[in-house]
Amino acid sequence: MSDQRKTSAGSTRPRQSARERAYEMIGAAILVGTFAEGEFLDEAVLAREVGTSRTPVREALHRLQAERFVDLVPRRGAQVRVVTATEMREIYQARFVIESDAIAKICDRRLGSPPDSEELIEAMEDAGRKRDWNALAQLDQRFHCSIVRHQGNAVLGEMYDSLRPRQVRLAVRTIGRGPERLPIIEREHRELKAALDAHDGPLGTAILNVHLQEVPELVQAFSE
Repeated sequence: MSDQRKTSAGSTRPRQSARERAYEMIGAAILVGTFAEGEFLDEAVLAREVGTSRTPVREALHRLQAERFVDLVPRRGAQVRVVTATEMREIYQARFVIESDAIAKICDRRLGSPPDSEELIEAMEDAGRKRDWNALAQLDQRFHCSIVRHQGNAVLGEMYDSLRPRQVRLAVRTIGRGPERLPIIEREHRELKAALDAHDGPLGTAILNVHLQEVPELVQAFSE
């Protein structure tokens, strides 16, 4: 039997594997807080929820460990990782180093903002209106990654994209704790795009620095 299924339009698309279903279900549940930080996950229960055997679940958990969603604890199983304030700061610092370098090079070459930046900004604003923090976080990561990749260094793009799981999880948690900051975040995204279009590297870097600044009341939501 072909590993494809018919869509409503009559076209075909690859059938999603049990491992992929498990990976997406568990990862999404961690992002939205269904599985709390520090919680141990029961493979048998997860297998029933996904509708598969325990092997695909185990494989999904190994992938989620590599992406730092969970820790695999000997004789205890998978535990949802606790994001600390220290890790949050380190993620922001790493992002600033990579993104500020990209901004400088984009402006030096007068490339302007990435072609999809306006579309991503509008999609983020729509997700914000719907209070869909998961979608917003995914789009935010794509927006910033598009800036990094726009400079043309594929290796730096891959390095930045490796932060995606932690970046998305951090964004879901911070915006969920402080949704009143959403208008500020949206304004900064548009200001950053405008700086790139104006080929103003120092201004773009300054906007990014403010955009990635720690918010004390949000830092308090994370353990050290």
